[in-house]
Parts: sequence; structure tokens; C-alpha cells
Amino acid sequence: MPSKLYNKILIATDGSENTKKALDYGIDLAINTGAKLQAIYVVDTGKYSSIPMSAPMEYAFSILRQEGDIALKFVAEMAEAAGLEKEEGVIVEGNPADEIIKYAENNSIDLIVMGTMGKSGIDRFLMGSVADKVIRNSRIPVIAVPLKE
Repeated sequence: MPSKLYNKILIATDGSENTKKALDYGIDLAINTGAKLQAIYVVDTGKYSSIPMSAPMEYAFSILRQEGDIALKFVAEMAEAAGLEKEEGVIVEGNPADEIIKYAENNSIDLIVMGTMGKSGIDRFLMGSVADKVIRNSRIPVIAVPLKE
């Protein structure tokens, strides 16, 4: 009998290999706890917020949204193949860490599952990571799945 520890699990996806490993982990958790799986893809607009929208910028954003559609479709296919009910997926725009947290808080998410880039040293200091920011700022539990075995 599945546990009711989690009712809703959010997979934060960017379509990368890191996300695929986190997705496997999230699917296993959903199966074992009877939770519903949801997915979010964030188009990072923070870097471009001060640039006026032009035709090339709009095209770039449409490409990012298409990547989001592909990433969410992959999550849905993997969840369905594992026998989970159809999961909900959403594409939002903004700062990835902020949007993941906001979505989780506004949608009664019990657990956030996401991959990590495995950065260390100066790269981690200079750039930080979305996972680090979510872990530090979320009131909802976060499982960060490292890419490295």
C-alpha cells in the first residue's frame, strides 16, 4: 500500500540529462507514495528583462518555449510508461528558482525534485545554481538529484 507522505511531487525540468535522472527518482517516489506528478519548465527571462523585445528576441523565446514543450512531453511520456496517471505540465517565464518555488507554493506541492549541474569551486561561487537557490529559499522540501553517480 502506497504511503501518503507526498500527494503532489513537482519535477523541475530543463530537458537536460540532469533532469532525466531526477525524473527517474521522482517517478519512483510517486509510484511508492501514490503521489501525483507535475512538471514545470521555466523560460529564464531574467537575463533579458532589460532588453527591448525585437523580432530576433521573440524568435529566441519561441525556441525556448518549444524546448519546454519537448521537455514536458518527455516527462509525460516517462510518467505514463511507468503507469502514473497523466501528469500536469506547465511552462512559465521568469527567474527559474523563483518561479519553481512560487508554483510549488501556489499549487500545494509536497516535494520538489530537480537535478543539479554538479558545479563546484569558482563556477558554483560565481554562478550559483537553480537547485541551490531553490533549496535555500523554499519552504517545501527539495530533493536535488546529482548527475554524477
